[in-house]
Amino acid sequence: MPVFNMPGIVTASIGLLMAIHALREFVLPDAWDAWTIVHLALLPARATLALDPSKAEAVLAAAAAAADPGVTAVREAFARYIIAEPNLSPWTFASYGLLHGSWMHVILNVVWLAAFGSPVARRCGAWRYGAIALAGTVAGGLAHVLVDPLSTTPLVGASAGISALMAAACRFVFQRPVVGYGDRPWQLPPRQPLESLPELLRNRTAAAFLAIWLGTNLLFGLVALPLGADNAAIAWDAHLGGFLAGFLLFPYLDAPSLRRR
Repeated sequence: MPVFNMPGIVTASIGLLMAIHALREFVLPDAWDAWTIVHLALLPARATLALDPSKAEAVLAAAAAAADPGVTAVREAFARYIIAEPNLSPWTFASYGLLHGSWMHVILNVVWLAAFGSPVARRCGAWRYGAIALAGTVAGGLAHVLVDPLSTTPLVGASAGISALMAAACRFVFQRPVVGYGDRPWQLPPRQPLESLPELLRNRTAAAFLAIWLGTNLLFGLVALPLGADNAAIAWDAHLGGFLAGFLLFPYLDAPSLRRR
């Protein structure tokens, strides 16, 4: 069945994400897992303090303003730890995408990865697929730091990279098949150039997808929706940063034979 015939790079990506979460869930001691989060998740306040140590008091004030009084002391202690050891840790702008907050979180992400990563990998190959996902992950991390620079809540999840793949896919998957495409094997991508933004907006299916995706993420910005893990709210700003990166970069990373001339 086609649904089980994903490109190898997508299958490998899904296997890696699930293996990492299984390792953290079932193998690593709690102390090691905590070390993993501290050193591989993205902490906006850590990046902010590395660039501007004078923000220390603002970071402490933000930590003390936690909505749940029961965790305020823990947040303040963690904030003081970050202040004592400011470090930009640039690798965390990519490594956070390998970690997840719960099984629900990772399963939702791999479902979307299978759906939108597969057409991108088939169209432009493994390394371009990886470059798009990495660019989206980094862009999503940067967007999150810019929107919430004082946060000490770790950012985890592959959603920003997957959002970049969604944006890349939406530029070609909603087009009507070219004449004769109906008798082509399902694995082959449509040999069509990418649609520009005006063309996408004229394409009702693509425009509806964009409207629903953007509207849903704006809703996440107004309403905290948990992911099945304590204090694991959806990072709408990281999604948006990743989506924009994928949308804007894909024309330069598309397979050369399929680029608009």
